[in-house]
Amino acid sequence: MAPSVLSASVYLRSHASIAGKHVNVGMMTSGGLAPCLSSSVSQLAKYWIQALEEGKISGLTLRMYVDGYAGVLTGDSFIVPESEWKNMEKLNFLGGSPIGNSRVKLTNLADCEKRGFIKAGEKPLSVASKQLIMDNINVLHTIGGDDTNTQAAVLSKYLMDEHNGSVIVIGMPKTIDNDVVPIAQTFGADTAARQGAIFFENIVNESTASPRMLILHEVMGRDCGFLTSKTAQYYREILAKQDLGSSIFPSNRVSRDINAIWIPELNLDLVAEGARLKKIMDENGCVNVFFGEGTGVEEIVRDMEAHGETVPRDAFGHVSLNKISPGQYFSKRLAKYVGAEKTIVQKSGYFARSAAANEFDRDLIGECAKVGVASAIAGVSGCMGEDEEREGTPIRPIEFERIKGGKAFDVNQEWFQTMLKEIGQI
Repeated sequence: MAPSVLSASVYLRSHASIAGKHVNVGMMTSGGLAPCLSSSVSQLAKYWIQALEEGKISGLTLRMYVDGYAGVLTGDSFIVPESEWKNMEKLNFLGGSPIGNSRVKLTNLADCEKRGFIKAGEKPLSVASKQLIMDNINVLHTIGGDDTNTQAAVLSKYLMDEHNGSVIVIGMPKTIDNDVVPIAQTFGADTAARQGAIFFENIVNESTASPRMLILHEVMGRDCGFLTSKTAQYYREILAKQDLGSSIFPSNRVSRDINAIWIPELNLDLVAEGARLKKIMDENGCVNVFFGEGTGVEEIVRDMEAHGETVPRDAFGHVSLNKISPGQYFSKRLAKYVGAEKTIVQKSGYFARSAAANEFDRDLIGECAKVGVASAIAGVSGCMGEDEEREGTPIRPIEFERIKGGKAFDVNQEWFQTMLKEIGQI
């Protein structure tokens, strides 16, 4: 990790310093789960309490908004009593969110009204801002992915334009997809990859349940193949260390290996891949595919629309991947090409994303929380993270207007290209 950098003069959206003052801190977690939400709440609290103990601020209130932006809109929140502060350290080792999540887009008026978060004629940004001001919030920590933090950007700008920047907004970038520009590594992605590898370590045994078995391991990742690729790498590390006994048995290191890695960033020629994988099926009696859930979504959408079907989407306009089931769509087609007698599609997403943060992610979260609290005290809004567009990739409060999703996985990395060669995909 690069050393942190904090200099208010180089950032946009600066506020007056709150050093030496009583600080009312609000926290919320939003979007899908990731192995970092509880840890982020824990470590932000840790550094705020430390700032109080070191005399950097004169007082502290920790307020938790329930169910993300939904709680901010409806005023559903609670204050953590000082008697409970010591117990917040334990959250660092828990999965899920201690305060609940939701998917809410503050600029989607119709959705917010339909779900009862606002009344007819109200504007979500105005309602949220007024609630924060009514709660006397000085600093709001938005813990979530690109959607959460792009919404934080909109909210931060609204507060700046309409309320004189009265609330400092500090984002914490969680997403197992690791697809946020310009952040080098998002919280929870490494943990999710290692958990997905553990998941497949068990699932691969299903290859022994039936002759000519096709296993498609569907991994989360809307537009980015990072998680699928990293999960594959970690699984193969596990496999390399396993003692599988004698090689005379048909279930061996070769049959347990991965045969294909399909991600959005790679062109998928299903006919050519089907021919290649059929040879493996004929030889090993099984085929194992790691499939990024965002692979081929455009093809599925075109197919659905051509047949007059409605494409399900969420509040942000994203295709609801769990409803169109890309893994099922492609597994049925691949099964015919390889002559599979039995096919299973197993999704590791919920297993992986609900885990507690591992040591790597806890360390990253801690570094970002530490700099994030210092940034807030200095009066600087931004999304915390390793800024890969700055020399040295420093941890800093990145300007919200630079935050966006959809960062592609770099398929030209040496470790990934080596893995594709080893499994025979290239």
